[in-house]
Order: sequence, then C-alpha cells, then structure tokens
Amino acid sequence: MIKKKVVVAVTGASGSIYAKVLFDQLLELKDQIEAVGVVMSDNAKEVWQFELDNEDYNHYQDYTFYNKNDFNAPFASGSAKYDTMIIIPCSMGTLGRIAHGISNDLISRAADVILKERRKLLAVVRDTPFSLIHINNMKTVTEAGGIICPANPSFYSLPKTIEEVAGTVVSRVLDLAGFEQESYRWQEK
Repeated sequence: MIKKKVVVAVTGASGSIYAKVLFDQLLELKDQIEAVGVVMSDNAKEVWQFELDNEDYNHYQDYTFYNKNDFNAPFASGSAKYDTMIIIPCSMGTLGRIAHGISNDLISRAADVILKERRKLLAVVRDTPFSLIHINNMKTVTEAGGIICPANPSFYSLPKTIEEVAGTVVSRVLDLAGFEQESYRWQEK
C-alpha cells in the first residue's frame, strides 16, 4: 500500500468539530499515512476555541503544524509530493482566493500547488445559503480538478452525538480522499 502525504487546512469558517473529528480519524488511519501537515488560520484557532471551548488542536503531536505564512513548508512546492489536501472547514473567502489563484498564505498556496500538480483537493465548504459568487467559485475550483464537499451531514446511520453527526461528513471526506476505513454504508450490513 502506498502511504499518503496529506495537508489538512483549517480555516475560520464555523465547523471546527469537523476538523477535530478528521484529526481523530486520521490518527486511526495512521498505517495508511506517511505524513500529515497542518496549517490553521488565526481565525480557525479562534473559532475552534469558541465552538469547542478548548485548544485541543495543540495536542495532536502526530501531525506537523505550520504557520499560515510559512512558505518553506514542504507542501508549498509540488516537489514534496503531498498527494491530498483537505480544507475543513473551508471558508468562502479561502475558496474564492483558491478559485482565483491568489496565494497570499500557506493554505491558498498549498491548494494552488495541489491543483497545478493534478492532485486531490477537497474543500469542505460550510456556509449556507450560497451566493452566486460562491457557486461560481465552487464551479471554478471543480473545473480546476478540486472536489467541493459541503459539510452536509447524513442521518441514515442514526448518529446520536455531535461528533457522530460530524463523523458522517468526515467519513465521506476520507472516502473521497481514498482512505480505506470502516464506516456506515447505505444498505450494507
């Protein structure tokens, strides 16, 4: 099995629970992973603290965290061969910068690299409703090879906790990223 090199970006959109559940799930999939690089915007840290009432993003020692302006991070270049980038949650501002090739921080630069190298970019947008600008930016990123995966939970697995609800989205993201995982499958026993 070829192990994945993954970039996880967390922006300031509401939905820090999705990033937390993804971090936890990636730990369970570590046998499929070579490296996880993480970059969080300043707003992402503030939103995490507000929504989750903690700073637990500091406790994920298995991951390498990079400053949002660290253009020396390995995934700021295609030569590092990071094959997957997950932006979770992805703010509409971040999506707009990616759609228009504005690499003003490490998140947008890494997304630009992933797209130009024809690798897998997953943007877990968490906003509603969508304006025409949002829809056009999603179209542009999709046409460039990215995958827009709105943070729309499913309920047919009968989730009981907020983590389980968020897990329905994260399981879908992990499937799209190409990970082998145990998760609820519709009409499978």
